[in-house]
Amino acid sequence: MIFRSAYLKLTAIYVLIVMVISITFSVVLYRISSSELNRGLGRQGEVLRNLPPPEFFPQSRVAIENTRIAQLEESNNHLRTNLIYFNILIFFVSGTLSYFLARRTLKPIEEMVDIQNRFTADASHELRTPLTAMKTEIEVSLRDKKLNISDAKKLLGSNLEEIGKLETLSNELLTLAKYQDIESLPFEKVNLKAVVEESLGKVEALARNKGIKFDSALSKVETKANKQSLVELVTILLENAIKYSPKNSKIAIATETRDKHAYIGVQDWGIGIKEADLPFIFNRFYRADISRSKEVMEGYGLGLSIAKKIVEKHHGKIEVESKPDQGSTFTVVLPIAS
Repeated sequence: MIFRSAYLKLTAIYVLIVMVISITFSVVLYRISSSELNRGLGRQGEVLRNLPPPEFFPQSRVAIENTRIAQLEESNNHLRTNLIYFNILIFFVSGTLSYFLARRTLKPIEEMVDIQNRFTADASHELRTPLTAMKTEIEVSLRDKKLNISDAKKLLGSNLEEIGKLETLSNELLTLAKYQDIESLPFEKVNLKAVVEESLGKVEALARNKGIKFDSALSKVETKANKQSLVELVTILLENAIKYSPKNSKIAIATETRDKHAYIGVQDWGIGIKEADLPFIFNRFYRADISRSKEVMEGYGLGLSIAKKIVEKHHGKIEVESKPDQGSTFTVVLPIAS
């Protein structure tokens, strides 16, 4: 409703500008054309006055002069009428075009506001969930007159777990905001093999808990990048692969150079992603349907959003291929260092 009103106001402004220009142009054109008509008919009058005596003409010079004046008035009326019709046409055409132009002008702002509203709603929901759980547990415990130290410790442990979730969410939100707000990152020549090895060290404990092995094929590939951001990117992809892979499986990771571009590939053989979910997996707070898995998957759907932002800051692209129950392959393409 707010943007509909903005569309109409902007349309009115566009139409007003166009009409002012059109009317001004019409007035100037009318005056110039009328002046030229007067000049042309005036020359006709001079020619008539220099012609032989009236006996050679069936009409008197007075009648001819009256005809000439009537012709001038008729021409001016035609010109004035045509200009009025032209301005009416301009009004309707400019109104239609201005409305579409106003929609096109305000569309990015409307989309940005919608994204911001969705983000606020999603973030509020995600924050409310652990807070509600903590509040409920505390209220129930306080009503329990038989609460002992053991129960109190369990309560504190549960609350500490929820606080950890809130901390994770806040950190991810801050990270996402950082990559959205920053214009550019300090770049240097980075070896992707070293980046992947550092990322593997960060997820080693997580992979060991699920008995997951890594199949690495790392070539020495250099690119201009921010090393810490790339480590964060690869870590996100590896954590995502570990999360959705079955126990005692493997994950393949490779770096290579193709077509003057640097490639990082992370492949798992986990539960995969439905085709209907693929266009949305990089959206904030989006989590695909994981009903095929018996495990409860934790997370807030921000990791891949952060990964995409990092790739965009490096002027690259991230692609995904996936089939349900066959696994997923994430591929990052970056410009290679000169």
